[in-house]
Parts: sequence; C-alpha cells; structure tokens
Amino acid sequence: MEKIHLSNEVSISRIVHGMWRLQEWNYTNEQTLSFMEQCLEMGVTTFDHADIYGNYMVEEKFGEALALKPSLRDEMELVTKCGIKLISANRPDHKIKYYDTSKEHIIQSVERSLKNFQTDYLDLLLIHRPDPFMNPAEVAEAFTALKESGKVKSFGVSNFKPAAYQLLNSYLDFPLVTNQIEISATHLEHFEAGTIELCQQERVSPMAWSPLGGGSIFTSQEAGVVRVRKVLEQVKEEIGAESIDQVLYSWLLVHPAKIIPIVGSGKIERVRAAVEATGLSLSRQQWFEIYEAYRGREVD
Repeated sequence: MEKIHLSNEVSISRIVHGMWRLQEWNYTNEQTLSFMEQCLEMGVTTFDHADIYGNYMVEEKFGEALALKPSLRDEMELVTKCGIKLISANRPDHKIKYYDTSKEHIIQSVERSLKNFQTDYLDLLLIHRPDPFMNPAEVAEAFTALKESGKVKSFGVSNFKPAAYQLLNSYLDFPLVTNQIEISATHLEHFEAGTIELCQQERVSPMAWSPLGGGSIFTSQEAGVVRVRKVLEQVKEEIGAESIDQVLYSWLLVHPAKIIPIVGSGKIERVRAAVEATGLSLSRQQWFEIYEAYRGREVD
C-alpha cells in the first residue's frame, strides 16, 4: 500500500486504523494482536489512538497485545493525542471536562503513552482539540523537548480550524505535519471553512476521522443522508465497487489534498474493504454528485 510522507521522520499508511473503540470489541490480547497482524499484512501500518480512548484504557490494552510480539513495533506507526481531560474514575482529580495544553501536561501525557504502549517513541503526537487557553509558546517548548529527546518524531493537531493551526505553526521551529479532522460526504464543514485548503497550502495531508459519518450512512433516515446513500448506490454500480463504504473511502482518497481515511471498525473485513477502495477511482463529476447530495443543491 502507498505510504504518505508526512515528514523526514514519518510516513504513514494510506489507510489508518483507528483504535477508539477497542475496549468495546471485547478482544483478548491475543485477538488484538491477530487483528494488528492482519492489518499489517494488508499494508495498514498506522494505528491511531488518544490518551482518553476507552476511558483512558485503550493505549494500555493495545500495548499489552503488542508486548506479545514486540517485533511488530518496527513495522507500525503509532499516533496518539493529548490535551483533553475527561471526568473519569481513572482520573479522579478531574472535576470537570476541560483542555490542558500546558508543557507539563503534554510531556506527562507522552510519558504515560510510552509506558502504555511499552515503547520508547511515538511516531506522531497530536493536540486533540483547540484549546481556548492555549499558550502556543508553551506547546512549542513541549514539542521541541519531546523531539530533541527522541520520544516523538513528528507533531500535528486534531480538529483545528485554520487560524488555530496557523497560530501554533508560527511558534514552531519545525512544521506541523497533519490536521486530523472529521471529513465525510455527510460532514462537509472543512471543505467550506478553509481547513482543507490550508492543508494543501501547507503541503500536509489531513487525516479524516469518521469517514463513514459514524455509520449513519447505512441507517440514517435524515434527508441529506438518504440523498447521499442514493447517489453512493448509483456510483457503486458505475465504478464496480462492492459496497457504498468503498465509494465513500474512494471519494476521500481521490481528493488532491491526499486525505487519509481512518477506519474505526473492529471487523477485519471492513478494513479490507477500505484497503480495496484504494484501487477504485471516481470521475470529477461523480465526486461532485456525492458532494452535492448532502447539501441538497448544486454548487454556486
């Protein structure tokens, strides 16, 4: 599978696997290891995490599975995020949900993630959400210290709008390498807010979370989703796709911004469907048919 070059230090797979719901899959460590191996065999080498996933437990569970075959660490890229503090029995000192992008918290979060994964470096660290109390100079200090120590290779953000992205980028001696944002045919915000254009301007590939609209594309009766589903079924037949989710992945993959979809399923066949979508292609007209479907109107 194609790899996307994010920096001199990090390239990630064209399809990324998201581990957000690992706890819900109720896998044993052996089953989680088998799932990793099957992903790697298909060329899905990048696994996306966040410190808060699974009530702060997913990183550790993944690390326990990886410890069964530590040699796999050299075959994969680990992405994780920090900056959100949730109310949780696993974090009893958190009285409210809030954001913390202080230098101390970022470094502590990385140290904990390294321990959870049982590794000595992260390939990519993202700030999980824009922080209205963010001190960009302090974030830059944390990133620089982590990079110089070899504990994190590259850095990015998640859910950042253009102004916040540019602000943080301006304080760094090395560029941010991605912005992980919600993108799907039923979530067009970042096409309209200038976020994707900024990624193209900065020559970075955005990562797309919830590329299938959280699964709503299969079941929702909301008018816009129904329109999209109808067009997806039509395009599926035209391009010879096996399922409408493959069409949705292809819709992201063909975009010139080199969008990187994050697959969140615990079913290996759904991961395989996404991988096979890399071999599909849409015409510009088909792309716009899907783009216009949710909007319910043609472009201006």
